[in-house]
Amino acid sequence: MAFAMTSRRPEPFDEIAEQIGQDKAADFHERWVLGYGHASVAEHAVLHLAVENISRLACDTLEDNRLASYTEKSSRYQVFESGAYHVPRELEAHPELALLFRRTCDRLFGTYQRCIDSCMAHLCNVDPQGERERDSAYRLRLRRMATDSCRSVLPAATFTNVGVTANARVMEHAISKLLSSDVIEERDLGHELLQQGRAITPTLIKYASKNEYLMGTALTQRGLSNDSVPGDSPRDSQVRLIHWDVNAEEKLATALVYRYSTLSHSDIAGMVRGMGLEERGRVIADCLSRMGDHDAPVREFEMVDYTFEFVMDYGAYREFKRHRMQTYIPQPLTVHLGYARPKLLVDAGLANEFGEAMGEADAAYRQVCAELPHVAPYLATHAHYRRVLARMNLRECYHLFKLRTSPQAHESIRHPMLEALGEVEKVHPVLFEQIRRRK
Repeated sequence: MAFAMTSRRPEPFDEIAEQIGQDKAADFHERWVLGYGHASVAEHAVLHLAVENISRLACDTLEDNRLASYTEKSSRYQVFESGAYHVPRELEAHPELALLFRRTCDRLFGTYQRCIDSCMAHLCNVDPQGERERDSAYRLRLRRMATDSCRSVLPAATFTNVGVTANARVMEHAISKLLSSDVIEERDLGHELLQQGRAITPTLIKYASKNEYLMGTALTQRGLSNDSVPGDSPRDSQVRLIHWDVNAEEKLATALVYRYSTLSHSDIAGMVRGMGLEERGRVIADCLSRMGDHDAPVREFEMVDYTFEFVMDYGAYREFKRHRMQTYIPQPLTVHLGYARPKLLVDAGLANEFGEAMGEADAAYRQVCAELPHVAPYLATHAHYRRVLARMNLRECYHLFKLRTSPQAHESIRHPMLEALGEVEKVHPVLFEQIRRRK
């Protein structure tokens, strides 16, 4: 509150704080934040919310807000118990579909548990315990390897927990998006967050509500697509680089020179255009030469953009979307693009069991989709492929590719990121020759 009032009070912060009471704070927020639209003031009020037992789908919508922090229950490090999934309230009026939904999820969770046990047994044979490795550490290491692959069979209905830290302005927007959803679970989550948020900051998110613009635009976009459902299509590649800056090196070199110059952009751009390829490359290389393994390139790298289309499985997508400095647009989560087959499950002799479970999930998805298209995505698994359009700048590319191409990255996201890195290296080798990938 003292931070918010400093724009209109001459006193130091501590003196302002001494004069603030609950009533005065509420009156200030009501007048300036709500009455005059000075919404940036609400960014000084920070909320910490623990959200438990929501589906992965609802969590995706909650996390689809760039200026907040999220820490979620990991499917890589934890084993999920049978029955740990959300049953949509939409199914209450469709008892036969509700039975199919539960039966399918139970089958997927049962396959998940059996696959973990079988993978652990397989790994014991092919990855022996180290001489100095404790029994508990060895078992934990193998379990992590098993859950890394076996999570692929879990449905999007699987429960998760997430800790959220956000300011009141972001939280109000997040609540509005949830309240504007077609999915009952997400609207219920929005109402609960609104109730909890009002208990913490009663004035700043007072008027969070469903947004007619968001709802109407989504309806219009669905009408525009109006396409037939595609069949499973083979893919030669998981990544397409669909746009890049033709003059990227010129743009970057111009921005690097611009910061400490007193010349206009047009003057500097003309000077850079007059450079040879070698000289321009040296300008860029010199500004990257001191960058350490954990350093980010300077902000000038944000002047260059790339647009990709990815086809990645849902598990990889959930890691990919954490890189919120990009702009990503996912298509609906469906079963129509097929699914990934984790190598460990194949090596452990589980390909048939995995395939049968996925076949049941596909059939159930299509049956539910015919009646309740907004409910069907709950039955898509972490292995099902999803298309995503993503636009990111060169600076974000460095961060994304360094982190997600490392040997520690999950294989389902590592492979498309390696492919994406290869695509940009083809068109702009100078810009990526000094990227330091993690070992």
